[in-house]
Amino acid sequence: MRCEIVAIGTELLLGQIVDTNSSWMGEQLALAGIDSLYQTKVGDNLGRMVSTIQLALERSDAVIVCGGLGPTQDDITREAIAQVMGVSLIRHDHIGEHIRRLFESRGREFTQNNLRQADVPEGATTIAEMPGTAPGLVCPVEDKVIYAVPGVPYEMREMVLGTVIPDLQRRAGMTAVIRSRVLRTWGQSESGLAEMLARAY
Repeated sequence: MRCEIVAIGTELLLGQIVDTNSSWMGEQLALAGIDSLYQTKVGDNLGRMVSTIQLALERSDAVIVCGGLGPTQDDITREAIAQVMGVSLIRHDHIGEHIRRLFESRGREFTQNNLRQADVPEGATTIAEMPGTAPGLVCPVEDKVIYAVPGVPYEMREMVLGTVIPDLQRRAGMTAVIRSRVLRTWGQSESGLAEMLARAY
């Protein structure tokens, strides 16, 4: 099973936010025995997002898209995935009502733009875990799959551990572990170590 991570957000490209989400997801994929071959960042531009996700889907079995699921105009991950799938966005009223209740329970004002988070690509399903207002998505594309999770770290982690990793393992049809070992050395240069290891391997 080959998986690629696509992190969404112009702020990542500008260095305003460090992308720790992709590193964490890469670690979790390795622990689950799933190869993470590429990690890509792309800004909030629909055309570039679509082409990036399409390329990721061509070279991987699964793509995890992180970020861009919020209510603002630059949160266009749903639209990009719908274009990749070749489908329309469908508004799910029960999700909109759930979001409305979340705002009420937190004593916050609900604005209509929050309903954008209830738009789901046709044929996709929402991830059961929903600690925030943005639902994650599971989007089948023929025999491959795109997952979309929020960029908010605690929301992303709950969805990845609760749904994405188990679903990837189910699709892979086997469980494995990618093992690695860190060896700490001192008193020897990197080039010297490389020569020593080349003789051993």
